[in-house]
Amino acid sequence: MTAPHEFSALDQYRLLQRGELGVVELTQHYLDRIGARDGELGAFFTVTAERALERARHVEMHVPRSTRLWGMPFADKDLWRREGVRTTFGSRAFAHFVPEASDELPGVLDEAGGISLGKTATPEFGMTSHSETLLAPPARNPWNLDLGPGGSSGGAAAAVSAGLLPFAPGSDGGGSIRIPAAACGLVGIKPSRGRVPALSGIDALGGLPVAGPIARSVVDAAFLLDGMIGRRGSVIDDHFALRAPSEDDGDFLGFAMRGEGRFQIGVCVDSPWSSSHELVIDPEITAVLADTVALLSALGHGIEEVGLEPAPEYGSAFTTVWQAGAAQIRIESVPPIEADADADGDVEPLTRWLRRRGRELTAVQLAQALAELSRFERRTIDRFSGFDAVLTPTLALLPRPIGWYDAADPERNFAQQVEYSPFSSYVNAAGLPAITLPVGMSSDSLPIGMQLIGRPGGESVLLSIARQLERRLRWEEKHPPIWS
Repeated sequence: MTAPHEFSALDQYRLLQRGELGVVELTQHYLDRIGARDGELGAFFTVTAERALERARHVEMHVPRSTRLWGMPFADKDLWRREGVRTTFGSRAFAHFVPEASDELPGVLDEAGGISLGKTATPEFGMTSHSETLLAPPARNPWNLDLGPGGSSGGAAAAVSAGLLPFAPGSDGGGSIRIPAAACGLVGIKPSRGRVPALSGIDALGGLPVAGPIARSVVDAAFLLDGMIGRRGSVIDDHFALRAPSEDDGDFLGFAMRGEGRFQIGVCVDSPWSSSHELVIDPEITAVLADTVALLSALGHGIEEVGLEPAPEYGSAFTTVWQAGAAQIRIESVPPIEADADADGDVEPLTRWLRRRGRELTAVQLAQALAELSRFERRTIDRFSGFDAVLTPTLALLPRPIGWYDAADPERNFAQQVEYSPFSSYVNAAGLPAITLPVGMSSDSLPIGMQLIGRPGGESVLLSIARQLERRLRWEEKHPPIWS
């Protein structure tokens, strides 16, 4: 008999809708898998089993089946507050913090009929591309437990890859969805700025962080994205939409299922970080990129190389904005830490360095950095305007070993993150949508992902192209050793 997690997320939803699978039954199935496997994986900081089962009973009896994610389990990334549930932000300073109110995104997922099973692991305040923290043991990559799953949505990706969740929401301020999705052999979508109202990026410094889905397939990722946006019927229920909704707007799930169209695709291996860091792309990743280009050409898409304009100020500008963002973290307000506004509390070296540098910035320096990122956004959109999508590697290196990042030297740690993932942050700076999907395997049986970057508001095209690749590769049928 096929176990529930063996089905796609969409098929699980269909089984629920038909009454062939119970909501409580599905919730218990995933809780059992978490209990059996998460001890070695470290994907969860907190599991809320009793609360999840109570919620499942409520959904089954009282929530309309027409809701977008009716009965589907997920987990909150532990950067988001959920009322009455320990929320650590990956930091020892918040190890015992229980919020009295929820953030907006958990509420949206609840309204869609979803069932949270707990909190997935994240690095301290989500500031890094790895998921190692002094709060708890590191999250591990299901394909090789000696390796990391990437970050900052590393726990979410590890859980989905191992079959502990059907899909998971994540957040992405510089690659934090795409990096772990690529490292764990998954599909991850970073939506356009403004696409997901509950975490749109519009109200954030530099417009960087947005929310998006992590899933095992393109269709499942689109399914969750629709639920995160909050749609009713066929019209976008989004006051911060990139354009006014219309009655003929289709769901992203529909675009992903159809996977239609022929498009003009650029191929880019440039990174704006190359002016400030020495970047090297692993030869196995370069080989998979070439294979992907050949497959896209065979599918009938136009292919052309494209490069970024030189951006010597990008690295400094992005780092400045990242430091300024860290400077806004308020550690002193959470018991039992008692500290003044300039204290670092019980934080890790990288966070301490980022916060202190951020608090040393002048208003002029921050304004100049924001202006540079704005200029970079306009140049990049113009540069890519002749293409429906642009293909890049998702990562420059294969998944990194646990302990590879220098925990004692924060500047070196930051540089290592750039070397690992130089193709992600500039998409956030430009506000563009992007999708990563697994397209190849290394000689050591590790997944290799490729990234497609779209035009502003161009998620539907990305889903269409990605689904065409997925039909050929059938990657969603592959699973890591821990799966069974």
